[in-house]
Amino acid sequence: MASIDFEIWLNHFEHHSAHARCVPREPAGRLTLGDRQHIASSIATFQLGEQSDGHGLREAARRFASACASPAVERIFELLIREEQRHAALLLDYMQEHRIPPKRTDWTDRSFRRLRRLAGLELYLQVLISAELTGIVYYRALEAATTCPRLKALCRILVCDELAHVGFESQLLLTMRGCRAAPQRALLRWAHRAFFLGTASVVYSTHRALLRRAGYGARGFLRACLSGYAFYLDPVKASLANPLRQPSRGPA
Repeated sequence: MASIDFEIWLNHFEHHSAHARCVPREPAGRLTLGDRQHIASSIATFQLGEQSDGHGLREAARRFASACASPAVERIFELLIREEQRHAALLLDYMQEHRIPPKRTDWTDRSFRRLRRLAGLELYLQVLISAELTGIVYYRALEAATTCPRLKALCRILVCDELAHVGFESQLLLTMRGCRAAPQRALLRWAHRAFFLGTASVVYSTHRALLRRAGYGARGFLRACLSGYAFYLDPVKASLANPLRQPSRGPA
């Protein structure tokens, strides 16, 4: 695991923990009736997905940290879980302010929670990063679909945090895969990409009214999700050892 500087990531999450994001009361603004009809159920579903005690992830991170003798990993995931819980609290605060009732249960949320309990940290990361990559596209769509300045500001905060989460998780996931044999890596990439496409398809079918309002058809939404997946998780052809290396121009 030497290719990951866990101390840098720990500094990042500790800084954000000490300077927790909040949505300013300004810019003020209320949901219009049209906005509310399109987003109320959708935002409640995502709020439900953000809230978790993180017990399974904590336990998987603890076992991984013990195995690789990297205590910083356990602390990083503790802070990451707290940040996700803050996201749930920010969304709930907004919903309460606008009298949007929260959801107590949802089949998509139950399915993701069951999948995360199946195995260790690697599978947990594959499920988590699939949800977060599609969530980033969703929150950008939500920002575009509403006229409420406060909700727009909230969406930008959530996207900013989730991008950092995906950055750390994808680096760790790719490093873990790098320890496997090439055929195994190829199989894992294929299986995870198929799972990711399934996740994005479910998100679109569940939230299509809001996504269409933001200008996403099914193909456009899947393309946006796959673009994020490719950026973070597709194999990189360039040399990772020297990212500033110039392309070869042939013999002088």
